[in-house]
Amino acid sequence: MTDQPETGATPPEAGGSYPVSRRNRVRVDKRAVYDRDTVHAILDSGLVAHVGIVEDGRPVVIPMIYARDGETLYLHGARTTRLMRVFREPAPVCVTVTHVDGIVAARSAFHSSMNYRSVVVHGSGTVIEDEEGRTRAMTLLTDHLIPGRWDELRAPFDTELKQTAVVAVEIEAASAKVRAGGPVEDEADYGTQAWGGVIPVVTALGQPLDDGRLVEGVEVPPSIRRLLSGR
Repeated sequence: MTDQPETGATPPEAGGSYPVSRRNRVRVDKRAVYDRDTVHAILDSGLVAHVGIVEDGRPVVIPMIYARDGETLYLHGARTTRLMRVFREPAPVCVTVTHVDGIVAARSAFHSSMNYRSVVVHGSGTVIEDEEGRTRAMTLLTDHLIPGRWDELRAPFDTELKQTAVVAVEIEAASAKVRAGGPVEDEADYGTQAWGGVIPVVTALGQPLDDGRLVEGVEVPPSIRRLLSGR
């Protein structure tokens, strides 16, 4: 599946955009977006990031929950994981987030594609050592999944905080890549009998299912009700 490159476009490099360099330049110019608001919106509406690191000279990519605050991404995990070992000292990292919005079914395999919104972030990751910073980051991570959830939960135990590590990734370069619309066909292919169009891909939240251990009278909390009505 391919998208043919389009030449002549110049990505924006000033104002509210990330500077464009060899590190974050998108090959297909017509798909490229460097606007900070667009990059942030894609990050903020995602649920899973794929985090790329180098360990012992080999690439490793790990799916993780994340959160954004300004130009910083936060990742968390157990202190004993390979990710946290890598970031004991500041280390380079690449973080990607992708939304798939549709399958583009063209009349040829060459022009078949997907509609998507994706972001690639390049930065440097460092473990947050102070307890206040880790607690704030954990609040952001919790509320990224369910906004307002942190305030509904019991406070974390000291043992839980000691077992959990948080990495702050400063965004040094970033770009978004976006495709929307139907297939772009060779003119001759429109006369064939093959079907062409888009099959939408939709992610939806279902109704909450309790775990069977609720205290009598406990109902679905406001944070989850807001989530169901807004996302």
